[in-house]
Amino acid sequence: MTTPTRVTVSGATPYDVVIGRDLLTELPAMLGASAQRVMVMFPWALQELGHAVQASLVEQGYEAYAYELPDAEVQKTAQVAADCWQILGKLGFTRSDAIVGVGGGATTDLAGFVAATWLRGVKWVAIPTTLAGMVDAAVGGKTGINTEEGKNLVGAFWPPQGVLCDLTALATLDRRDIAAGLAEVVKTGFISDAAILDLVTEHAPALRDWDGASASGELWSVLAELVHRSVLVKATVVGEDLTEQGLREILNYGHTFGHAVERQELYQWRHGEAVAVGMVYEAELAYLAGKLSKEIVAQHRSLLDALGLPTTYRADCWEPLLAAMRRDKKARGNLLRFVILEDVAKPIRLEGPEPTLLEAAYAAVSR
Repeated sequence: MTTPTRVTVSGATPYDVVIGRDLLTELPAMLGASAQRVMVMFPWALQELGHAVQASLVEQGYEAYAYELPDAEVQKTAQVAADCWQILGKLGFTRSDAIVGVGGGATTDLAGFVAATWLRGVKWVAIPTTLAGMVDAAVGGKTGINTEEGKNLVGAFWPPQGVLCDLTALATLDRRDIAAGLAEVVKTGFISDAAILDLVTEHAPALRDWDGASASGELWSVLAELVHRSVLVKATVVGEDLTEQGLREILNYGHTFGHAVERQELYQWRHGEAVAVGMVYEAELAYLAGKLSKEIVAQHRSLLDALGLPTTYRADCWEPLLAAMRRDKKARGNLLRFVILEDVAKPIRLEGPEPTLLEAAYAAVSR
């Protein structure tokens, strides 16, 4: 894949998601001419890349700064956000200045949240460096931090000026990170694009054994197509429903149970690993509710298994998992709400399922 591809996310503030290689020349156009100061935020594990982005901006005339963050979910706290606000204040960042988030989904979530809240909103650009970040977290304008009570419970809808998905970054990812990202790819297939499922199924062995240093040109092309198709699904949904009033909820397939698992595991699981189990749980729930065939449930298990993702969970955690799901953002009062499937590419909402049904689905996923 030599020529970058673009997916436009429509809405009140449209922006492009650019997918390709060596994309830093795209950054100034996204930041715009009015920005003088730019804060590049990145986790300490990505120091080299973060400073390279900063240096590129300096070369192009910006007053660019680098700010290192803690790694992974540890950065998504009110304290880290407050530290970011403090440095922006000391450096005199104004409403015309901008933030660039370089890293995985946790980093783009935090960078976008800081951008949304500093001076009630400044521009920002996402440069996701993980597969999960490219196909999910960085696209769509959802930003946020975690609290003791759960994941992403504090946040804002604040679309970026653009997203740069530089596929070169995937070469450095290990198999576990690629698999975690593929869980989100599979999710977009189940809710919208069956061709994604066919492509993943065909190449599952090679994807499971991912080695960026020796991956074939064909496998790189497959990954590029999967990223493009997944982004297109998300862009279409988000363009119609930015603030999750209806359609956008389908993007949360697997996430109600998945977020509960993440919390139970103290965020030691990758997000995509928890979402994989969450999709199996919600497929079992749909089957028990009489909405989905056993064959599609089996397809969930076989495809996720083939990628090396978890499809079962421990059997002794029902009460804390249920309590966490009741705090889920999709819940309304005491009413639990799930995204489930009637078939591939036919998502629907299931509201207030019977407690016995919920527990039976848990039993099915914890065998």
